[in-house]
Amino acid sequence: MATERMPWWAWAWPVTAWVILLTVLLVGMGGLMAAVAGTVLIATVFAAVYHAEVVAHRTGEPFGTLVLAVAVTVIEVALIVSVMIAAPAEKAALARDTVFSGIMIVMNGIVGLCLLWGGARHREQGFQIDAASAALAVLAALTTLTLVLPNVATSEPGPFFNTSQLVFAGTVSLVLYGAFVFIQTIRHRDYFVLLDASDEDAHAPPPSNRMAAISAGLLVVALVAVVALAKILTPTVETGLDRLGAPGTVMGIIIAAVVLLPECLAALRAAQANRLQTSLNLALGSALAAIGLTIPAVAAVAIVLGQPLELGLGDKDRLLLALTLLIGVITLGTGRTTVLQGAVHLVIFAAFLFFAVVP
Repeated sequence: MATERMPWWAWAWPVTAWVILLTVLLVGMGGLMAAVAGTVLIATVFAAVYHAEVVAHRTGEPFGTLVLAVAVTVIEVALIVSVMIAAPAEKAALARDTVFSGIMIVMNGIVGLCLLWGGARHREQGFQIDAASAALAVLAALTTLTLVLPNVATSEPGPFFNTSQLVFAGTVSLVLYGAFVFIQTIRHRDYFVLLDASDEDAHAPPPSNRMAAISAGLLVVALVAVVALAKILTPTVETGLDRLGAPGTVMGIIIAAVVLLPECLAALRAAQANRLQTSLNLALGSALAAIGLTIPAVAAVAIVLGQPLELGLGDKDRLLLALTLLIGVITLGTGRTTVLQGAVHLVIFAAFLFFAVVP
């Protein structure tokens, strides 16, 4: 990861992605082209993971884990906003569905896989309780204020905020996320570092400034390509979902899954290397970024363009969210994890997916 020699696929797949984009603009999107674009999109995500890890290894913890969290949030916001502008009335709940899906994917899917995989390889893994507690406290406040409170606010009927309430929700989201980043990177940085950095990756020499700069540039190229490919594939995916009779919330799950795939892979690799703290930094940080940065962005777009924005969760999703936060506090409240905690989170994730398709 930190060597001066870059693997060929790390630059080849982003370049191929841009070639596919230009081809689609010239000849249009067909069935075969859609399949090729989907394959290249996944491959480009792998390239983005590589470059993000190079940059993260150069900057060190905990700054490194912020790189990918902010990058994928930019992708998520771009996708949501582009779809909202194209169909404002039909996609009023897309931001909510995507943010909630991101939370469930991170807190149950990614965390569950990391705990299960790490526990299977190392029996038991440790992490900093202070870091997990800080992240969970902010996550509970963010989700309640932005995804639950709209259902009980009385100024607007149903799961909507009025303009002043949207401004407030966006402001407090930025404040809470900014406070967490301040704690993570400056005031209590020691909470988020590895307990035992004894693995080879942790002691490997960092890449040079030149290699880190090249990877940073290619990371931007890869992430922009992922956004563009995902956007051109969206109509094809929506057509397929309509033919299958899938609920509209599935689109939010797909968007969240695409943008979170790089972090999932990076977190799994860290768990495999017995660096669970890094895995949790990636996972919990991305969950917080998904709300703290996405909600203010989509709220601003909705206010400026006068578009409806549905934020309140339904009863089923509120129950799943409450269960996720409760189990997260329990499983991450001891500082040690085994395969059992991973299995519990993955079962909740399976329930989320099942009831999203069969509501």
